[in-house]
Amino acid sequence: QVQLVESGGGLVQAGGPLSLSCTPSERTFNSPVMGWFRQAPGKEREFVAGITRGAATNYGNSVKGRFTISRDNAKNAVFLQMNSLNVGDTAVYYCAASTIGFLSSSRGLYDYWGQGTQVTVSS
Repeated sequence: QVQLVESGGGLVQAGGPLSLSCTPSERTFNSPVMGWFRQAPGKEREFVAGITRGAATNYGNSVKGRFTISRDNAKNAVFLQMNSLNVGDTAVYYCAASTIGFLSSSRGLYDYWGQGTQVTVSS
């Protein structure tokens, strides 16, 4: 079973930037769509951003204009650049991969998940 491995989480002050990375445990793994979700304590896991191999993207409303998703198709790596972070962005961030060939914000359409990386924004 392919594992997705996230890195880059940590503690950051409000207003600051932070970037996350995600790579698969198998180099040959290549999914049509990759994305990021997040889950804050006591809340549902919510969609953050998704990207296709062709670099089409979609974003959750709460992060539009602040977060940017990108990917390296050669490595099947996906990245999340987060700017203007606020306390409300504090959550565990999960990398996900979908074998379905279109963008979706639906958690159920993603087949592979990482273990998550904690992002904490301090005021």
